[in-house]
Amino acid sequence: MPVELIETPQNEDLLRRLIDGSLPDQFGRYGMFGGRFVPETLVPALERLEQGMREHMDTEDFREELRGQLHNWVGRPTPLSPAPRLGDAWGAEVWLKREDLAHTGAHKINNSIGQALLAKRLGVKRIVAETGAGQHGVASAAACARLGLPCRVYMGEIDIERQAPNVDRMRRLGTEVFTVTTGDRTLRAAIDEAIRDWVSDPKDTYYLLGSAIGPHPYPLLVQRLQAVIGEEARAQMLAVTGELPDIAVACVGGGSNAIGLFHPLLGDRSIQLLGIEAGGRGNALGEHSATLSHGTPGVLHGNYSMLLQDANGQVQETHSVSAGLDYPGVGPEHALLKTIGRVQYGVIGDDEALDALNECCRLEGILPALESAHALAGARRWARENPGKRILIGMSGRGDKDMPTLRTLPI
Repeated sequence: MPVELIETPQNEDLLRRLIDGSLPDQFGRYGMFGGRFVPETLVPALERLEQGMREHMDTEDFREELRGQLHNWVGRPTPLSPAPRLGDAWGAEVWLKREDLAHTGAHKINNSIGQALLAKRLGVKRIVAETGAGQHGVASAAACARLGLPCRVYMGEIDIERQAPNVDRMRRLGTEVFTVTTGDRTLRAAIDEAIRDWVSDPKDTYYLLGSAIGPHPYPLLVQRLQAVIGEEARAQMLAVTGELPDIAVACVGGGSNAIGLFHPLLGDRSIQLLGIEAGGRGNALGEHSATLSHGTPGVLHGNYSMLLQDANGQVQETHSVSAGLDYPGVGPEHALLKTIGRVQYGVIGDDEALDALNECCRLEGILPALESAHALAGARRWARENPGKRILIGMSGRGDKDMPTLRTLPI
């Protein structure tokens, strides 16, 4: 059975407004979450971005340019692949939305090329970005090379070590990769440094944020650019099977891949939506990255959402075998969707994710990203509890980038 919305008039109204586009409100709020908590020096840049979105994103020439780049360069639409051997093993009908086959190897390129096109229209002189697993960094580097924009990517020292192939790819695409040695030396610290750079020159620098987090209007902007995933998947499921899936499953770190799959499906109440967070190696703070499952509300990187923080409000370090899920916050739309009950969120640990990765390799000939492996494991667990159902899984990226990590682990 699909998950039922927690039925109150307020929750029904919030879901309706999410679907019709009147959320976030004029203050960037998704109910109690979201907003804009930034230094005063960044307010004009954010207002300019918000105005630029209104002026450009709904015009036919911008949409045509974006469609052209997505089709001719990114390779959209990405396939919807049946996974019959996984289905046999799980007792389910399994379909994979293949973002791993998009140019640069993940869903991140949808957002990067869209924001880069918008930044160029805003007349900025340079791009800064952050990356954890490296896929957003590679996507930003590729998009900036495509459009002739100088780019600097901030990446934590720990992530640089475990995602070495992507570091080399970024540099070969002409991007400067800046090693972040402060803080937790992962994605959170990289975002901190990118924001510091942006604050120093908010007029001529554009911050190309990679996930559905940050101050308004970034969560909305990223959701709009990633919604192509769910829009395509919905149409493809109907074209191939004549029916919608019983459930759609995606991994959740900051949340761009999942919100891209989920948002276009929110109005299809027959579809259960399941987001999978990184359970790491335990339930204690510092042992996982399961923000929605174990977090509390607070402010991080410009928005109010769920965070992994201690009793004093100090944001804590996180852990996941997957660099792209290793973040102590989550996008405000996800926080709202959990609160009102439209989306369920579960937790998958490192070992279970690795087992699902190996199973997908052996049974389907597909090496998924470690991020995507969490979604596979979550879908497998759900399938065994709900046999015979049709499952749509967001295959957010491919696992080439994870080989330095995988080489150290048993097959």
